[in-house]
Amino acid sequence: MEFNDHFSKQAKEYALYRPKYPPEIFEYLSGLVKEHSVAWDSATGNGQAALGLAEHFDKVIATDASEAQISRAFPHPKIEYRVAPAESSGLDSSSIDLITVASAIHWLDSEKFYPEVKRVLKPGGVLAVWVYDGIFVNPEIDRVIHEYVSEKLDKHWPKQSAISWNFEKEIQLPFEKIDCPEFNIRLNWSPKDYLDFLYTWSSTQNYIKAHGSDPFDELRMQLLNIWGAENEKRPVKMPLMIKAGRR
Repeated sequence: MEFNDHFSKQAKEYALYRPKYPPEIFEYLSGLVKEHSVAWDSATGNGQAALGLAEHFDKVIATDASEAQISRAFPHPKIEYRVAPAESSGLDSSSIDLITVASAIHWLDSEKFYPEVKRVLKPGGVLAVWVYDGIFVNPEIDRVIHEYVSEKLDKHWPKQSAISWNFEKEIQLPFEKIDCPEFNIRLNWSPKDYLDFLYTWSSTQNYIKAHGSDPFDELRMQLLNIWGAENEKRPVKMPLMIKAGRR
């Protein structure tokens, strides 16, 4: 699988509008490993997960194949950002305590990535991967957005997205299985916050490239009619599906 860059164009928006992950997920993952010297956040994007890891590890190496993404990464004294593909990290063998792949495992070439994981993980080290499992506000809003997005964007998803949608079946880690608890991202969003997040999707950018127009013009009006005031914040839940394995 060659590196298909679906996010460099909207790297600025990705950094602004992609939500941070809950601290609980990093507390849990750090508890799975004995040593906390170095963690590797692979396919880091702008470093959303790397920031969480930095609270628990002496050093975090965060890599992404996109130079544009890394250029927009969140600085932190414990994080070293590098431009590098996940499948060929350049990391030393047996040097990493924990590896994470946050909302990106479906973009990686598993036949090359998993051997790289085995090479760089210390004995007993852990790989953890996760993806979003939907966005939930309330039944009415969820239905309107699902129907609209399906109609507008279904034909514009990269083929790798299907791996994410079928996470339980498609992602099989070749390591000793660790049963993980459930985690949720919890946010307070306005209609604009929601649409800003949708703008970061690869399918949105593919639609814009194909049609030369914003796919969400009509959805903005629909959302305002059912959401309430333009600046009203509503609770949003984004469940995460997570798998982890020990070397």
